[in-house]
Amino acid sequence: MTQRYLLGFDVGSSSVKASLVNADNGKCVSSAFFPEKEAPIMAAKAGWAEQEPESWWKYAKQSLQKIMADAQVKGDEIVAIGISYQMHGLVCVDNNLKPLRPAIIWCDSRAVPYGERAFSELGSNQCLAHLLNSPGNFTAAKLAWVKENEPELFEKIYKIMLPGDYLAMRLSGTVNTTVSGLSEGMFWDFKENSIAKFLLDYYGISESLIPDIKPTFSEQCVVSKEAAEELGLKAGTPITYRGGDQPNNALSLNVFEPGEIAATAGTSGVVYGVLGEVGYDTKSRVNTFAHVNHSADATRLGVLLCINGTGILNAWMHRNVTFDMGYAEMNDLAAQATIGSDGVCIMPFGNGAERVLENKELGCSIHGLNFNKHTRAHIVRAAQEGIVFSFCYGMEIMREMGMDIKKIHAGKANMFLSPLFRNTLAGVSGATIELYETDGSVGAAKGAGMGAGIYSDHNDAFSTLEKLQVIEPDSAHRDEYLAAYTHWKQVMEKQL
Repeated sequence: MTQRYLLGFDVGSSSVKASLVNADNGKCVSSAFFPEKEAPIMAAKAGWAEQEPESWWKYAKQSLQKIMADAQVKGDEIVAIGISYQMHGLVCVDNNLKPLRPAIIWCDSRAVPYGERAFSELGSNQCLAHLLNSPGNFTAAKLAWVKENEPELFEKIYKIMLPGDYLAMRLSGTVNTTVSGLSEGMFWDFKENSIAKFLLDYYGISESLIPDIKPTFSEQCVVSKEAAEELGLKAGTPITYRGGDQPNNALSLNVFEPGEIAATAGTSGVVYGVLGEVGYDTKSRVNTFAHVNHSADATRLGVLLCINGTGILNAWMHRNVTFDMGYAEMNDLAAQATIGSDGVCIMPFGNGAERVLENKELGCSIHGLNFNKHTRAHIVRAAQEGIVFSFCYGMEIMREMGMDIKKIHAGKANMFLSPLFRNTLAGVSGATIELYETDGSVGAAKGAGMGAGIYSDHNDAFSTLEKLQVIEPDSAHRDEYLAAYTHWKQVMEKQL
């Protein structure tokens, strides 16, 4: 019997990862990423961040060649392709489908004034009711910056794309996108269920620049003869899924239904929950996009909470406070202090302005430190608790929007390797935490299997997802966790 494989790409800002998944048993047979050192990000001016779109193609090609050689898989054994990608980027191409300029990627902040002006002049009610967000620093505002600052180049634009759309275009020669992708760029009007014409009109941007729209799970395009020859794939292989990195992370953790939550806690942290009705935060402290399974008939919105100061604070503690021990020893040290760190509070906001705090930049600070009784165990514990408490502060906003948070899905990595972090998060939120072995490119491959009809639904696609650990809330210490969180929140809110 001929083996069937699914190919997933994950286009990040540091690398492009590729994975091959056996379509029949759901197991990943090979993964690789390029470059092995972080991909360069160009910053010609402060606050700018750009990458060459063609570099993503080069890295995807290198990753694919490695996994196909390692797994001894032939191009005609790959039956579908899925793509995950860094969100909110802007790629502009001419009518020959060649990039006109480097991509303006997610962490580029030059377009902030363009989004803020639109929010003010169009009105918060109009923007929130239709876009579910402020236009902010998202893709539409970035395009408005290009129009005003590079007018000659703007006139040459044939289509604009997100990073995942660009990789799909290089594979197929066809330009298209998804509703989920358009929503993350502020191009989708949820009230009208169509392209956000009012925002395009405000910016003076033609709707013709928006690519054709395809369902997230569908045959969006197929591998071209030229790309097949270059990559060693079979011409006509369908591309059947694409999603931004945070919706795709949720997909990878089998998070599809209202109330389900996906969390990550690397350098920065993300809580991404699914909402079953149209809703938004009036202060735009969290962002709302179309989830991968959103449709006009079944509302599935992804509510995205991002905390900049997460693992970066823990790493700072490791370098500067517990430099004589590894992370596991550091976690053991923190566990020597009691819940609430005996009154020590740390604000984890030392990695820039925090959207959850209405873009205020509070910085990291330590409160309640007593030189006669506190040790570094209290400081290390207070750092981890501060990270958890910032998550819970954002989750309160998500609950106000109508989200019933009972279960949190996460990969067993980064901060979720710390028992103290996990137990505190479960203790304060009251939610059960389930830890999985997961990966964005593997998720994209399984998304491709759903789009190609190989899997009947998401539960079928992720039936082999390995659950590594379950953490239940500690009801015996619930009051102590809540008291510690309440104290932290009171200290934090005095600084706002």
